[in-house]
Amino acid sequence: MAKKQQKSRYFAGISLGIMGIGFLATLPFQDSIIDKLLQGGFEAGLVGGLADWFAVTALFRHPLGIPIPHTALLPKNRDKMVRGAIAMVENNWLTKESIKGKIGQITFTDKLFPLLERELASEGVYKATQSGLKHAVDKVDLEKISIFIEKELKKYISSVDVTVFVKSLTDQIVKRNLDEKAIDYILAEVEKWISKEDTRHKIGVMAKQFLDNTESDGFLKMAMSSFSSFINEDKLGKILQPFLLEKIVLLQDKDNPYRGLILNRIRQEINGVSDREELMAEINQWKDKTVQNIEASDKIKAVLERYKDKLHKMLEDRAFIEKHVLSAVRELIEKTKSDEEKVNAIETWIHGQASSFIENNHSKIGSLVKENLEKLDNDTLIHMVETNVGKDLQWIRVNGALCGFLIGLVLSIFKLVI
Repeated sequence: MAKKQQKSRYFAGISLGIMGIGFLATLPFQDSIIDKLLQGGFEAGLVGGLADWFAVTALFRHPLGIPIPHTALLPKNRDKMVRGAIAMVENNWLTKESIKGKIGQITFTDKLFPLLERELASEGVYKATQSGLKHAVDKVDLEKISIFIEKELKKYISSVDVTVFVKSLTDQIVKRNLDEKAIDYILAEVEKWISKEDTRHKIGVMAKQFLDNTESDGFLKMAMSSFSSFINEDKLGKILQPFLLEKIVLLQDKDNPYRGLILNRIRQEINGVSDREELMAEINQWKDKTVQNIEASDKIKAVLERYKDKLHKMLEDRAFIEKHVLSAVRELIEKTKSDEEKVNAIETWIHGQASSFIENNHSKIGSLVKENLEKLDNDTLIHMVETNVGKDLQWIRVNGALCGFLIGLVLSIFKLVI
């Protein structure tokens, strides 16, 4: 660009020099018509060239350094030019409506989704995701979380109505026949215990003590005294052990009527537990007191720390991030792409945000132009203008000299004719 400007300036100087030399050379020769025509042409060309040189130079600086009025127009009118440039940019070239119109023609989702899909497969996104997840895990305050969990657990347990829980528990016991299973288990254990040799002796001892300590009158007293003296602990044990074993075996039979009576009574008691208000109140008080005395935050924190360490190890595995994080994002993108309503909503939101941004920041375009122009001193600004439009301005000088020469010829012919 600078070379072209120098070349055009060189031509402008040559054209002005030719006109000057031609004018001086034709001054002594005024005899022939041709001499008069050439002299008039060179004279007019010299005047035109000088006038255009003055005009072009006056745009940027004082001609010959002389402070002639209305010269050096660019430096003197710098503020006006800046305001004009800002107004032109804001009101003509980059208006709000033109920018919004261009943005409105853009379908952002057509570019956004392929970009996201392409970037998800990049190494940079993987490392950023891994780093971000690790940072998020490290930033978690386990102590605060454990205290919060403990507090919420206590609050939840305290809010639980024991009556409802007991009712649900008793219903499950009856529904699953756990009471019957419990009786069978107890009977089986009692049978094992009674069958033992030392148990038989204990039964005899207890029975003998019962006979000896039983108070009675008259004939019954005499009979029991005689029976007690006649039999000892061992004999009593041998008599009572088979009897008790026989009764236990009978109770283990599901068709035994006594077993049915016992089960019905147990089930009545079980079903009525939740209706005992005093018992439920005591259980609730015990529950609340027990819950308040529980100190579980340290244990919760220890569990969370183990899971935190485990999660850190998982994040070191690329396959884990690909499977559970990036693949989830890909699925979300695919679902969004296939949902026209969501795509339209995203498109509308982006355009709305862009329009809002333009509406709120359009004036900053002019501020930016002004700021950049104010950074330039006069010499730099003049150099920029001359660099970009100097070629055309220099050709004005060339055209001025040529046009002046031609006009001079015409005027000389006109004078000759007149």
